[in-house]
Amino acid sequence: MTSENKKAYDPKKIEKFWQDFWEDTKAFSTKRLSKDENNYYVLEMFPYPSGRIHMGHVRVYTLGDVLARYKRAKGFNVLHPMGWDAFGMPAENAALENNIHPKIWTEKNIKNMKSQLKSMGLSYDWKREISTCSKEYIEQQQKLFITLFNSNLAYKKESWANWDPVEKSVLANEQVIEGKGWRSGAKVEKKLLSQWFLAITNFAKDLLEDLDELSAWPENVKIMQKNWIGQSKGLQLKFSIFKNDLILDSDENKIIEIFTTRPDTIFGATFIAIAPDHKLSSKLMHKKYIKQFVSEWEKTFSDEETIEKGEKKGVFTELFALHPLSGKKLPIYIANFVLSTYGTGAIFGVPAHDQRDYEFAKKYQIDIIPVIKPIEGEIKDSGKAYTGDGTLINSDFLNGLDVNQAKNKIIETFEQKGIGKKKVKYRIRDWCASRQRYWGCPIPIIYREDGEILTVNEEDLPIELPLDVDFSKKGNPLDNHPTWKYTVCKKTGLKAIRETDTLDTFFDSAWYYYRFVNNTAEAPFDSSDIDKWCPVHQYVGGIEHAVLHLLYARFFTKALKKTKKLNINEPFKGLFCQGMVCHKTYQDENKNWIFPEQVKFGQKGLLNKKTGLPVKELRSEKMSKSKKNIVDPVDIIKQYGADTARIFMLSDSPPERNLEWSDSGIRAAYRYIQKIWNFFSENNLTDIDNKKNIDLKEEQAKKLRNMTHFYINKISICLEKFQYNVAVAGLRELSNIFTSITKPYSKEMLFCMKETLSVWTIMAAPMMPHLAEELWKLLGNEKTNVHQQDWPVANTKYLEKEKINLVIQINGKKKLVLNITKGLTKKEIEKTVLQTQEIINNLENKSIKKIIIIPNRVCNLVV
Repeated sequence: MTSENKKAYDPKKIEKFWQDFWEDTKAFSTKRLSKDENNYYVLEMFPYPSGRIHMGHVRVYTLGDVLARYKRAKGFNVLHPMGWDAFGMPAENAALENNIHPKIWTEKNIKNMKSQLKSMGLSYDWKREISTCSKEYIEQQQKLFITLFNSNLAYKKESWANWDPVEKSVLANEQVIEGKGWRSGAKVEKKLLSQWFLAITNFAKDLLEDLDELSAWPENVKIMQKNWIGQSKGLQLKFSIFKNDLILDSDENKIIEIFTTRPDTIFGATFIAIAPDHKLSSKLMHKKYIKQFVSEWEKTFSDEETIEKGEKKGVFTELFALHPLSGKKLPIYIANFVLSTYGTGAIFGVPAHDQRDYEFAKKYQIDIIPVIKPIEGEIKDSGKAYTGDGTLINSDFLNGLDVNQAKNKIIETFEQKGIGKKKVKYRIRDWCASRQRYWGCPIPIIYREDGEILTVNEEDLPIELPLDVDFSKKGNPLDNHPTWKYTVCKKTGLKAIRETDTLDTFFDSAWYYYRFVNNTAEAPFDSSDIDKWCPVHQYVGGIEHAVLHLLYARFFTKALKKTKKLNINEPFKGLFCQGMVCHKTYQDENKNWIFPEQVKFGQKGLLNKKTGLPVKELRSEKMSKSKKNIVDPVDIIKQYGADTARIFMLSDSPPERNLEWSDSGIRAAYRYIQKIWNFFSENNLTDIDNKKNIDLKEEQAKKLRNMTHFYINKISICLEKFQYNVAVAGLRELSNIFTSITKPYSKEMLFCMKETLSVWTIMAAPMMPHLAEELWKLLGNEKTNVHQQDWPVANTKYLEKEKINLVIQINGKKKLVLNITKGLTKKEIEKTVLQTQEIINNLENKSIKKIIIIPNRVCNLVV
């Protein structure tokens, strides 16, 4: 489509035309190439179908789309799919609140959001679309669950869960607000439930060590995963239990095993504490005061943060443990701050050197014995435990050793005595993957009346959710369904009951990227197809998924490799986490949140447009519905066009940092597009041949050609490095050059201008795809499309490298000025400076302590 009106760029007409054109021609469908090394898989984390896209969607999907379009232009066969993370609680909540079935609500939202995403001009291969609530996806996911079950990687056990007594359902930690159910407001209790788990701890060591292979992942994400996996090296040792009237019916009941990362503090141990759900606690439940303590603990929500900040409580069991070295009697307590999910569920308390132990000892008047003397100063009771380094005291044969020496010595001693062993433990727990909810993938398990637990026969898959469910009753609708859960074992004819728990939505998203490779396969995926496309070359998504989603995806890949379903070890080769989109927040005098569009400037400051009352401007925060600091991207696209939204998202901030939304910024982006459109429209170069490599004599033409190739090189490098804001800046800089050239153009300048505008249009296409297609037509290319063009290659013969003067200082005093290439890295600058003969002479008999570099300005050598 070449616009009939050359004076104004109308994004509504033009963008809709190209979006329809791309879909009709299947322009972005993936075609099989003979060389698999030309394959490139770009993926953004798929969205939950909430019904409307938000600015976070616009940003992350624009980033992925730019990369996909760029890689296609570079000659890659690009896989760029999209789908829907369609199960989950919001749909079930909508059913409760709006009397609409979750399936209808979800499918309606998918249809709406799909049209909104298309309006952004995203180059998705929609033939590969998947939805996790579809019959096809459910069937393949149930096959995967059966594979994990048969490989002993999926199992059922009793585990404590957060229980809402009003809703009669399990809540995730995030759904507990100040100890109460987020919707019912009821005080959350603990409940011991039989739930399905995935054996992620089997792969803890691999998940930790293989992070070192992920060189194209952000370092902060790898650190977060390392912390979550939480490798701890220490000592596992045994304490003997004794009490005269205690009936010890087995050797097992005579000992408590404890894992500690601080064995060096063993002589400071003054008590033993066990978790309320420790096996010893259960043996003491006949004691009324212990049963009461544990019952109260069960009724109290707790996570690690709550435990850390909350009051440390306990109850004395009237039992003692024998200190394995000193022979002292250590009282055994049941304590609310000890977790059964870490270590062995028991600790020896060293109040002088652990803050939780200290608070507990103070409360129950337990001895506090310091065993580590600080490197500097003396031990003082400051109300806090000393947790720093130092020298061992009050510790018999460990006295005088530092902490590391003492750790090694005590581990050696315990191993020699046969009462302890060096151990490696992990903080990570097996993944609880079942939910007592309706809107999720049914777990393909039946419970036969003779007690057998069986997987559903594969030919009977998928097990689909019943549509006739009653949401008026509390609890899981599948439990309350009159017929769905009742079935018969085909092998024996015995009666059976279906599993009524459904799978956690993290299960759905742990493998969806493999299904995209072939979404019509009769198996979940074909490993030969996976070998051609995976691991995903570039995954893009929010930092909020840095731990759980990515960790579960990595676990799934390793588990499926172990079961011979996959040949790869990691799901994502490259990972990029984009920053959030932020906006100022506003409140009225009653501290009610105000939408930005309701705020206006008055003579006395900010006012509410509706009421005329004063409005207070608060700090900028991530856009959220709760604080009403949102801007609707659909409205922005309707008013300014998708290219305006895209170029603003790309240009205003480095993609890994937060983006501050600005109305003036979006208007400036729109004006820039209009400026470019007007320039192309007013300069008719249709009939000019696009000649390359001709000899130029005119200096201005030479300079334009040289700068064109300089920016080809610069923008290409920036796109490879995800420096999209710098790439956009490069486009703007080049456009400033060619729009500033005065008419009339010479013949040589016309040739150069045609080449420059053609190159600029191709490079702009990944970022402003609709505009680029129109500009390509204005340049006379009626029979081709800009997205069919190869990415331009910089000719080194024409590269004109910018130079800068770098001031070299020694101890802050200027020594010389070096004329070097602009844009060198700090390492490149350092190497250049240290190889300069004058600097070598100045540094004779001197040692460098520090090198301070301000790129393109100063290099200061501190000697």
